[in-house]
Amino acid sequence: MQLGMIGLGRMGGNIVRRLMRAGHSCVVYDADPRAVALLAAEGAKPATSLEDLVQKLDQQPRAAWVMLPAGQITEDTVTTLAGMMAPEDILIDGGNSYYKDDIRRARALAPKGIRYMDVGTSGGVWGLERGYCLMIGGDKAAFAFLDPIFAALAPGKGDIPATRDREGRSANVEHGYLHAGPSGAGHFVKMIHNGIEYGMMQAMAEGFDILRNRSSAKLPESERFDLDLADVAEVWRRGSVVTSWLLDLTAEALAKDEKLESFSGHVEDSGEGRWTIEAAIEEAVPADVLAASLFTRFRSRQDHTFAEKVLSAMRLGFGGHTEAPKT
Repeated sequence: MQLGMIGLGRMGGNIVRRLMRAGHSCVVYDADPRAVALLAAEGAKPATSLEDLVQKLDQQPRAAWVMLPAGQITEDTVTTLAGMMAPEDILIDGGNSYYKDDIRRARALAPKGIRYMDVGTSGGVWGLERGYCLMIGGDKAAFAFLDPIFAALAPGKGDIPATRDREGRSANVEHGYLHAGPSGAGHFVKMIHNGIEYGMMQAMAEGFDILRNRSSAKLPESERFDLDLADVAEVWRRGSVVTSWLLDLTAEALAKDEKLESFSGHVEDSGEGRWTIEAAIEEAVPADVLAASLFTRFRSRQDHTFAEKVLSAMRLGFGGHTEAPKT
């Protein structure tokens, strides 16, 4: 199949590479011509503008995927693309947009016959090799048409054991991609996923901070333990109930530098955590852990602890997120 990709950063570029490895054709555009040239050298068809990209999409219906930061840049790009596309064409936002923006955009594009899809994409900088977990909202027919694209991007079944009692349910989800529902549903599911991620990361970070401080001179000498955090993380990776990719990344960071001296502990939030708490408030659903983890990120920008250094190390590991420069 053919897909246009707008935005060739950490995620967009590797999505293109994974699709081309699977035999799909990609037309690519980015504001940085160097990013376009790099992928063109690997086999993608370069475009010099959004208009050029749409013109070079010769498969009907056309499909264009926007992979840009949430906010005005995505809003402007979707609006511009929509003005160039025809009925039945498919416009995809694969970034981390707010789900209510997806609902609004889909309604605005419906009279023009343009099918809008929101694709929550998880996989970070490792997606090229591991695949991307996809949470998809929008038109079912468009989802079915793009199934070869989603299947190529998803991780596949791999060696994960089958879940009991799933007979008769969608097979797509076992391969790593889900049609979650109408427009907005994909990004809503991804938003909650990232909110949960905040809580999981915070719990792990606080745990390692407690382990580290067990050697404190403030404790009775007989109760002090000088624990090797890298070894604790490594043993937990092997058979414990907290085994996870986040633990893998923590173990790797600690093995490299147990004191995490290259991290300040300044932890940013990318929006989804805030939106998750807003959704909890709208639904009157208690979200104590998720709210606390978000507020801890706010506090980290004023007062850093070892726990925040662990959080920073995890964020760098899975998403390539660097800390904000010191001011």
